[in-house]
Order: sequence, then C-alpha cells, then structure tokens
Amino acid sequence: MGPAFKTLLFTIIAPGTVTALFPYLVLSQTGTTSIVPIRYAGLPLLGFGVAIYAWCARDFAFKGRGTPAPIDPPKTLVIEGLYRFVRNPMYVGVLSVLFGEIIWFSSPILLLYTSAVGIAFHAFIRFYEEPKLLQLFGGQYTAYCEEVPRWWPRLPH
Repeated sequence: MGPAFKTLLFTIIAPGTVTALFPYLVLSQTGTTSIVPIRYAGLPLLGFGVAIYAWCARDFAFKGRGTPAPIDPPKTLVIEGLYRFVRNPMYVGVLSVLFGEIIWFSSPILLLYTSAVGIAFHAFIRFYEEPKLLQLFGGQYTAYCEEVPRWWPRLPH
C-alpha cells in the first residue's frame, strides 16, 4: 500500500472525522440557525481549506514519501509548496474548513468546537509533533523553524 492510498485513508479517518462527522453529530443535536444570504460567505473558506489540505496531503505522499499520520510520517522533511509559507498548513486547512462550517451553519456551538480543535492542534504540535520532527530531522528542522512561522503565513525570504 503506497503513501498516496494511506494518506487517503488517513484523510477519511482523521480530518474527515474532525470536519464532517463531529460537526454533523453536534448539529444533529443542536440544529442550525443559518441566515441564508450570509451563509454563502462560508463556502470560500470551506473550499480554501479543502484545497490547502489536499495540496499538503499530496506533498506528504509524493515529496515526503509518507503520510500525515503520526505512525507513518514522511521520510523527508517537507518544506516545499505551502510549507514554504507556514509550518502547519494542513492544520490551517482543517481549521479553515471548520470556520467555513461555522459561517455556513451559523452555529455558535461549532465555534466552541472549532476553538477546542484549534487548542488541541496547537498542543499536539508543540508537545508531540515539533519534538518528533526535531528528533527525526535535527538541524534541518531547526533551520526551517527559524525561517518559517508556525501559524501565521508569510512570504519566504
């Protein structure tokens, strides 16, 4: 099973659960209060988030020869594509999808859920992912961290 197929499976299980299954379960219990004209403002965020995630997942599979799954990380440090602008574009993509859903469904409960997801992402990155990447890629990762911000994109030097 190649990295592209494993990345697809991971995407269905992890981001699919975070961006589709949990919001569906929350909204099926609480309902929505969507304001029809405003809701369409959420669609660009949704599409943008899906595109970001898909681009990064492709880079992980084909350039990094691995997957976004912590148990099967890329074999090489991926610092191309969107990773030139921000260290965690995949998480930014998932959060963008969730913010699009907040607007689409006009759901305060999804805002709370998205806030919790963002906090969980940040904790996972700081306390697991960054130490693991430092262990795997050493000085190359340290230099990358000095040049590229964790969350707020900026143009490369």
